[in-house]
Amino acid sequence: MNIIFLKEKVKNLPSTPGVYLMKDSHGTIIYVGKAKNLKRRVQSYFQHSKAHPQKIIKLVSNIRDFDFILTDTEFEAFMLECKLIREIKPLFNKMMKSPQSYSYIVIDRNKVFRTIDITNTKQEQDGRLYFGPFPSKTRVEQAIIGIKESFKILCSSNKINHFPCLNYSLGLCIGMCRGDSSIQEYNKIIDNIIGLLSSIDMGILEEMKQRMAVASENFDFESAARYRDRIEAINFLIKKEKVIEFTEKKQNLAVLEFLNDETYKLFLIKRNKILYSKKFDIDRTSVEQLGLLILTNFYNDSIQLFKELGRDEIDEAQIIYNFIKSSHCRYITIPKKWILQQNQANVEKALTKLLSIKSKAKTT
Repeated sequence: MNIIFLKEKVKNLPSTPGVYLMKDSHGTIIYVGKAKNLKRRVQSYFQHSKAHPQKIIKLVSNIRDFDFILTDTEFEAFMLECKLIREIKPLFNKMMKSPQSYSYIVIDRNKVFRTIDITNTKQEQDGRLYFGPFPSKTRVEQAIIGIKESFKILCSSNKINHFPCLNYSLGLCIGMCRGDSSIQEYNKIIDNIIGLLSSIDMGILEEMKQRMAVASENFDFESAARYRDRIEAINFLIKKEKVIEFTEKKQNLAVLEFLNDETYKLFLIKRNKILYSKKFDIDRTSVEQLGLLILTNFYNDSIQLFKELGRDEIDEAQIIYNFIKSSHCRYITIPKKWILQQNQANVEKALTKLLSIKSKAKTT
């Protein structure tokens, strides 16, 4: 199928959310993408081709056909794209991503000279603290090196030698490698880093923001830019940890996304999975019906859920977290106690409040 026929096929695409699957001359799926507006997104591949990055140009040159799958919402398109990429592993999806590997920050507090490192594997019950997984090793490295440089704990020996390391002479190490009282200061900084990654103590981040402001006021824009980049990398880590913490609570979420004034879609979500989804008419569905449906589905949920979020789950968890924190939906948490007791009255009360938010929005 040549480019002219492809452009004609694109014209018949709907302007609705969905997933598209690009194929080569052998019918092999070489790229999977998602779109809020399928027609506009797919059309973009075949327009203004000279302005495209080289990777897109190469992709387009290999496209001979495409399929598509419609979804009711952009959120579902995100989730479906994630699932299909993991299952199919298309060639160009792998090529277009920056080289990334999931990484953990690991802190060993059991040594006199505590260590903070980056690793690709997590050892269970080894007595060390792990944070992650994080999808970008580069961002993790930027954040950790930035913190170490800012607070002068970028020691080049990582052990007590009773004499200063090279970085001490460069002003990058406070001298904990000497084994003197500075080791206590160093361990306090490590405790602050743990508090930061646990979203308990933002002191390090606030101090770096102050240093950035001072550097800017002194017209030291190079240092200010360096602090800005470090702060952005740290915020990346904190956000990912919030996603993981939220997901590992294994909450029962009933989520409503209003498609128009007459229709909404109900999603029942637990951890990184959509357990149930269906469209409902606002005027034809009672709160009693919804309450019973929610309790039944969560009560019958038999998905095996593990305590910690694995690498394969982090992308879906991120999509769900971004969705429920966005303005596109409203959600309530259904306590486990309500489910076990089949407490429909409390569920209906929470649903009534949730639906009233949309009603108020329509009248304002």
